[in-house]
Amino acid sequence: MADFDTTNWRMDKVKTLEAAAKIAEDLKKQGKKVVTVNGSFDILHAGHLDQLEEAKRQGDVLFVGLNSDTSVREGKGKDRPYFPEQARAAMVAALICVDYVVTIDAPYGGGVPQALVRALKPHVHVNGPDYGAPETWVEWEAMQEVGATGYTTPRRNTLSTTRLIAKIRS
Repeated sequence: MADFDTTNWRMDKVKTLEAAAKIAEDLKKQGKKVVTVNGSFDILHAGHLDQLEEAKRQGDVLFVGLNSDTSVREGKGKDRPYFPEQARAAMVAALICVDYVVTIDAPYGGGVPQALVRALKPHVHVNGPDYGAPETWVEWEAMQEVGATGYTTPRRNTLSTTRLIAKIRS
């Protein structure tokens, strides 16, 4: 992990998985509807913002699961992530629609969302349209275990990190 001066960062919103699970449990006891979403959020862009705002509208409290640096490298290649997890967590935490960020070190191909769902037991788990219907998601089994419903955000624009990187490189 890089050494950053986090003086002005909202690191109070960044929690361990264990702490986030306790917070989620307490919030549910208060009658709050808990929502989860996850991703790498390597180069934060308006498409991410749209997804996170839509996710927040599905409940009262939004927890964002963030793939660790190891997880991102495993899934996206040795050149990624472009920004270390602490910086990515701070960027996501700075968004007003995000209540908490949880960095999770788990396998890229489903380990992060499964760990997030199993630990936080959300009412709703959100994914983008690229992942199909909730019944096809890698986290579907975990969602069924905890009684979470799935919500697929619509694609309102063509922004994507992959396209942005290709455009910068060209």
